[in-house]
Amino acid sequence: MWCFLNKKFRKGIIRIEKGGKPYIRKICSISRINVWLVDGEHIRSNICEDFVNYAHHYQLTFIPKNEFWIAEGTDEDEMRYYIDRMLTEYRLITGGMKYKEASYNAAIFEKRERAKSEIMKKLTVSGKDRKDLIKMVHKKKLKIYSNGVSVWLVDGELVRSLFYLDYGGGGHDRVYHFIPRNEIWIDDDIPINERKFIILHELHERNLMSRGMNYAAGHKSATEKEDHYRHYPKGIQKAIRKEMDRQKTD
Repeated sequence: MWCFLNKKFRKGIIRIEKGGKPYIRKICSISRINVWLVDGEHIRSNICEDFVNYAHHYQLTFIPKNEFWIAEGTDEDEMRYYIDRMLTEYRLITGGMKYKEASYNAAIFEKRERAKSEIMKKLTVSGKDRKDLIKMVHKKKLKIYSNGVSVWLVDGELVRSLFYLDYGGGGHDRVYHFIPRNEIWIDDDIPINERKFIILHELHERNLMSRGMNYAAGHKSATEKEDHYRHYPKGIQKAIRKEMDRQKTD
C-alpha cells in the first residue's frame, strides 16, 4: 500500500530504536510476536502519517517483522479486536496468502467479533434506523471548523463496529457513503492536539475531490499538506480557514 514517509526518516536521521520512541510499553507476546503500545502522534509526525490506530509489517513495512503496533489511547475493548485482526492477517500472509485476500478474511473475522459486543447486541435488537445510528455516532460538532460543511467529533469505535472496520483518523462524505452529505468526521481516538492536522487533511482532500480529483491523488496531496504543517504548525489555522472557505456543499 502507498505510504508517505517523512524525509528525515527516509534519510535515517530519525530511527526506530528499542527502548526509545515510538515504543511506550509491551502489551503482550503471542508466540514470536510482540504487541507494543506506541506513540501514534510521534509516528504520524516523524515517520508516517498513515499510521492511525494499529498496524503490522505487512501493512506498513517500517514496522519490524514479528511486531504489532497499537496507538496509545486505544480503548481496551478495541485493542482486543485489533490484536485478533492483525494475528489473523499475519498468519494468513506468512502462510502464503496475498495481503488483500488476507485482509478481507481477517475483516470478516473482526466483524463477527464486534457483533458479539453488548452495544451491537442492543442495537440489533432495537432495530434503530440510520438517522438514529448517526446521532449515536456524533459526539460533538466542532463549530469553529464548521462552515457549510459540518465537522464532527465521532465515536470511532462505534463507526468501526457499525459502518466500516478500517475507519480511522478522519473521513468525509466524498469518500465514505455512510457519512451524511456535507459532513467531515474526526475519530475521537485522535489526541486533541493532533486534531487540527487531521481536520486540515480532510478539508483539503474533500476540496480536491469536490473539484473532480480522484481519491488516491487527493489523499496524497492532503497527506503532503498535513506533513508540512506538522513540522511548521505556525500557519495551520490560516490554512484551515482557507480550506473551509473553499468547501463545496451539496
